[in-house]
Amino acid sequence: MTKFTTTSGERPVAVVTGATGGLGAQICRTLAQAGCAVVAGYRSSAQAAQTLVAELDGGDHRALAAPVTDSAALARLADDVATYYGRCDVLVNCAGTTRFVAHDNLDGMDDVLIEDLLATNVRGPFAMVRALRPLLAKSGLAGGAAVINISSIAAQTAMGSNVIYCASKAALDNLTKSLARALAPGIRVVSVSPGLVDTEFVKSMDTAWRDEQAARTPLGRLADPQEIAHAVLAAARDLRFSTGYVLPVDGGRPLR
Repeated sequence: MTKFTTTSGERPVAVVTGATGGLGAQICRTLAQAGCAVVAGYRSSAQAAQTLVAELDGGDHRALAAPVTDSAALARLADDVATYYGRCDVLVNCAGTTRFVAHDNLDGMDDVLIEDLLATNVRGPFAMVRALRPLLAKSGLAGGAAVINISSIAAQTAMGSNVIYCASKAALDNLTKSLARALAPGIRVVSVSPGLVDTEFVKSMDTAWRDEQAARTPLGRLADPQEIAHAVLAAARDLRFSTGYVLPVDGGRPLR
């Protein structure tokens, strides 16, 4: 794998929220393998984050609390990143939440769930960018710092775990475009938009349902977490003249 460095040859500093999930952990591994110093951000899974950090390639990785719905805690995170590294080159907003509720079950979407979804999936990424903006502005990456928002095909298809989840990912894609305009030229902002990803959580679900989802995808399978992680790396390292766009990693699902 081609190593990822700043223009001065330093290791990029990458902060990943939701790092202990199946997708977040793979993103951390891929960024570390590419040469980044990784901050594995977690909400409550401190031990899992510490275990992940200990397994990453290279050194100078850290597990730090990053509860994206707590702006005061994110300010402390920014202070810690500033103390340890002095800058942030890549921010991956991978923290997210959902719950399965049939789209026609409007009463099943109680206000607490709606507020939790929007606070985590929309306000959370914005709050992370707001907290880390001064450190992102100090990035030494060619093309500027990179913010990668992990979105979903649900933003486009309006099909997913529930109505508000779909809306939250559509809002996140819109946020990507607005922030890309606001933060250019020093900070690029991109959405990586997976289809259904075959994480351990998804593998634990009904096999017939998983097979049906794969059959609906033109490429005939679900996404592998590593494929999403490689898209994140490409957006941060290689696509230096691209910002404000949505990068699909969905096997062509919207074609059907």
